[in-house]
Amino acid sequence: MTFANNNDWQIAAGVTTVAAIASLAIWLVMRRRPTAEEMERARRQFLVQSGRLVDGMLLDVYEVDGAAGQKLTFLLFNYRIGGVDYECSQEITAMRGIVETSEVRAGFPCTVRYQPGNPHNSIVIAEGWTGLRARLPQFPAFDDPNPIDRSHLAPGAR
Repeated sequence: MTFANNNDWQIAAGVTTVAAIASLAIWLVMRRRPTAEEMERARRQFLVQSGRLVDGMLLDVYEVDGAAGQKLTFLLFNYRIGGVDYECSQEITAMRGIVETSEVRAGFPCTVRYQPGNPHNSIVIAEGWTGLRARLPQFPAFDDPNPIDRSHLAPGAR
């Protein structure tokens, strides 16, 4: 295509630029945005893949009324990183098939996954991973052969 003068070239470039900007604007307005549930699922998946692990403590499991009248279940936990204590909560309503909330006990230890650059971004439960422990660790008990006789505990005793 040959233009008779420079003015024709500038008009063609302007029309092309306006068409590109209009296409971009239409795409930005019409594109499908992720829902809050999809964004939360992506955040949990990111932490499962790249989060660091730290020991934490379960503080509470509680339910609150949601905006649409449904019950939302939250898990409250705390953990310590570099001498700084963090207390966070995680909504676990969508993961009722993964964890049974009646079995979660406050005061039990748990494992927390957190983002190293942003320790507030943390989870205890995700799809395919859980930081909840089945029960407290049981240490073996050694029976004392004779609880009254303590001579075997004295230094130099055989």
